[in-house]
Amino acid sequence: MLDAARRLIAPSSRSDVPAFMVMDVMAAAARIEAAGGRVIHMEVGQPAAAAPATAIAAARAALASGRLRYTETLGIPTLRARIARHYHETYGLAVDPARVVVTTGSSGGFILAFLALFEPGDRVAVALPGYPPYRHILRALGCEPVAIETTQATRWAITPEMLLAAHRKAPLKGVLVASPANPTGTMMTAQALADLIAAAEGEGIRFISDEIYHGLDYAFAAQTAAGLSDSAVIINSFSKYFCMTGWRVGWVVAPEPLVRPLDRLQGNLAVSVPTLSQIAAEAAFEGRAEMEAVKHGYEENRRILLDGLPKAGFDKILPVDGAFYLYADVSRFSNDSLEFAQRMLAQTHVAATTGIDFDPLAGRHFIRFCYAGAAAEMHEAVERITTWLKS
Repeated sequence: MLDAARRLIAPSSRSDVPAFMVMDVMAAAARIEAAGGRVIHMEVGQPAAAAPATAIAAARAALASGRLRYTETLGIPTLRARIARHYHETYGLAVDPARVVVTTGSSGGFILAFLALFEPGDRVAVALPGYPPYRHILRALGCEPVAIETTQATRWAITPEMLLAAHRKAPLKGVLVASPANPTGTMMTAQALADLIAAAEGEGIRFISDEIYHGLDYAFAAQTAAGLSDSAVIINSFSKYFCMTGWRVGWVVAPEPLVRPLDRLQGNLAVSVPTLSQIAAEAAFEGRAEMEAVKHGYEENRRILLDGLPKAGFDKILPVDGAFYLYADVSRFSNDSLEFAQRMLAQTHVAATTGIDFDPLAGRHFIRFCYAGAAAEMHEAVERITTWLKS
């Protein structure tokens, strides 16, 4: 009977994707905290600040009304219009609200976009190092993620030459890029992004731009792919800049022919995005002054780490252009960044994420620190790590 039951409930091969390792780090940190330890959390890409006060107030008012029903599948019309207006205010672009699709975070956006754009077996290029769920979601949907290893020589970004070389080996159907990027924090210049989009579209390769960290740019202003191509698929979210990770609301700016397919898919998969989150998201745009203050806090945290970690021995750090991540080479300390991160958590109670999560090839040499917490925690983390490495 037991063997028969196991055969009946055997998981599908598409579910056999790697775990998102940062969640394992969070679980290990939670065990330390349950035992009475105090962990400085630099492992997960989550702002410590709350959502804008405007968003929270709007959510409270909506809850008081007692009427939270389904919305239109593509999202509340006023929210879609407000997102479109954001492109005019931020980038000087006119975006038709009809092209805006509200999603359950950027994760929902990726799933919908991949389903609408690609067939099972299609090859889609992604950068290494890069956000692991890109590869994992593609594989779960039956596509083939094509990892392109980036280097310091290209500022850790895919170049047209690298993309076309991968395309010549076997045709690519798509490419996904992020700028600012996770885990590196590096950004593509406007010209580099334009050149990559032109190269992709010249070969019929569909372009997806992950812009979830837009607004969190320090070295120079981030360029949206929406200003470079009407065919690019733009994915963004309220999670990072607006500090609304748990609200699970994001958006897609889609080419017009893709809107109805996304509408059909979302209607079947989710009906609509949670109404409360959409109401809060629309109000979040009015809290930008508050969010700019949070961003200035990230800039101070960035300064603290860039000043302190090299003194601790981290002498090779990637350019920290944007987002709230610092990607550091740990080769002088270990050839196994997973073991290094586990040991650092156990002995210093500072949690960070191994680069293996983001790059199965070269990630064993790197570790990612998230600096979205408080400045006092950044100072303490540097002090703990320095004492540990110098002892």
